[in-house]
Amino acid sequence: MQAITREAPPLQGPPIIRQRWSEVSFLHWRISSRDAERMLPPGLRADVFDGSSWVGLICFRLSDSALLGSPPVPYVGTFPEVNVRLYTVDAEGRRGVWFVSLEASRLAAVMAANLAFALPYRWARMSIEGEAGELRYRSHRMGRMDARAHVATRASDTPVDDERSRFLTARWGMHTARGGRLRWHANVHEPWRLVEAELLECEHGLFAAAGIRGVKPGPPESVLAGGTVHARFARSVRVPASL
Repeated sequence: MQAITREAPPLQGPPIIRQRWSEVSFLHWRISSRDAERMLPPGLRADVFDGSSWVGLICFRLSDSALLGSPPVPYVGTFPEVNVRLYTVDAEGRRGVWFVSLEASRLAAVMAANLAFALPYRWARMSIEGEAGELRYRSHRMGRMDARAHVATRASDTPVDDERSRFLTARWGMHTARGGRLRWHANVHEPWRLVEAELLECEHGLFAAAGIRGVKPGPPESVLAGGTVHARFARSVRVPASL
């Protein structure tokens, strides 16, 4: 199985997408592998750390998005995002992310990601506010107001770099599926500069809206704040469907 490493393996081939990720908060809850695998397509299994799989609620700003070496796309290429994700392993042992839902505030970006990559982006009214390490994220999905998120975090000065934080954040690819066919999209970026964060507010309906079961009520077990990274994605490759 692919090792968990703080630094990304080199991309195989030139990048086709470049993005900047900033103002990041990582919230994670434990979930059983059985409940996680209910949400996964055939050919993927839930990745496990410390006896559990994990579900993440990740809030950040995506900016400077660019395709195939072109300049960053103005306006459409910059927006807040809140995603719900699970952690996966495929038949070739590659660890990755499976996105259950992604909220974004740019309709054009939502439509393009759905069409090009079969990613479950949803159009939402969103904002990120704050400074000096305290950030507030708000998201209300258009047409479905129960699919919302109000999250506030305050970053500390305590750095974090342990096995759990690397498992949850150092994911060097994502899995997608279209028409029953799995794809693997490798990505690279600088190592996250993670610190512990205090959770000031967390109200959301995104797990329920996605149909995720087994998340215990209460605060997340892990709350981290990240710095800024510049991500690059390679062309996707086909993944064998059998484990």
